[in-house]
Formats: sequence, structure tokens, C-alpha cells
Amino acid sequence: YTAKEYAALIGMEGFSETLLKNHFTLYQGYVTNTNKVLDSLKAMLADGKAATPEFAELKRRLGWEFNGMRLHELYFENLGGKGALDPAGKLGKAIAAGFGSYDEWLKDFKATGTMRGIGWVVLYQDATNGQLINFWVNEHDVANPAGCNPILVMDVFEHAFMLDYGLKRADYIEAFFRNIHWSAAESRLK
Repeated sequence: YTAKEYAALIGMEGFSETLLKNHFTLYQGYVTNTNKVLDSLKAMLADGKAATPEFAELKRRLGWEFNGMRLHELYFENLGGKGALDPAGKLGKAIAAGFGSYDEWLKDFKATGTMRGIGWVVLYQDATNGQLINFWVNEHDVANPAGCNPILVMDVFEHAFMLDYGLKRADYIEAFFRNIHWSAAESRLK
């Protein structure tokens, strides 16, 4: 895997250059570590070490590194916008149908984002029935719902906001919503 470039996000309202550059460096670490773990697993398999505890632990670690890489990509890619969600668009209609209204969805998404703890808030679409659900993903590799497609991803690990907002996570969430690239999120809808 190759780290993607997100420097175009620098200058985004509510996100300092220092915070974004630190966040990009963290993301690049997930890409590097994903590649290292995959290379190590391949070598261990070739050396007949697949039945070892070390192989098992690396297999488990792969979920952390890979999902850390991918969730950051989805997060950065749904940032950089300026406009509001089009209520007549595909995603606007799906949110209204699934939650009763955009405001009800927003209330649930923000409430999920301000819960105590570290992790991610992700609007997922269940691939089996199209239903939209806001999920709390505690760790990169824990609580991602099987068979669901991520639509909108918000990082709520401390590194995403503390440098600029300290403990004021709700203020960070407001800045996040001022910068959503809604067409990127909508393009993920099936």
C-alpha cells in the first residue's frame, strides 16, 4: 500500500496545519505498518511458521493497522467540503428516510461522537437492506459491522482534535461538520 496525499486539506477551517500534518504522519504510520505486517506474515508462512503464536498475533495486529489506514483514508476523503448536504440528493433522501429527518440523524451522529471514549463514528449502510446506522467503532479493528458500507467517517481519537480543541470534542465535531465533502460521502452510498 502507498500512503495517499491529503495536503489539500491544509487551510481547512477549524483544523490547524500542525494538527493536520500530525494526523497525516500518524496515517502514514498505519500504511507503513500494514505493509510491514503483511510482509512479515508472508515470510512466516513461507518459513512454515503459521502455527506459531507470533504468526497469530501478527494476524490480529493486521486488523488494527489495516483498518487504521483505511478509516483514516475514508475520514480524510470525506473532508474538504464547504456546502451543506443536499436534502434532495441521494444521501439526503436516504438519511431522511432512515432517521425521519436530517436533524434527527444529526442529533444521533453528534451524540455518538460526544460519547466518552476513543474511536470513530461511522454512518454505515447495511448492504443487506440499505438501512443507514450510526455506529461507534471503539478501536480500528473492533465493532466494524460486518457487511456494512462506511458512508461518513469521523475520527474521535484524541489526536484528531486535542491539539486544536483540548477537551472540547463538541467544538471539533462542529468544525468537522463545516468541512464535510458531502459528495464524497454520497458516492459511497450503494
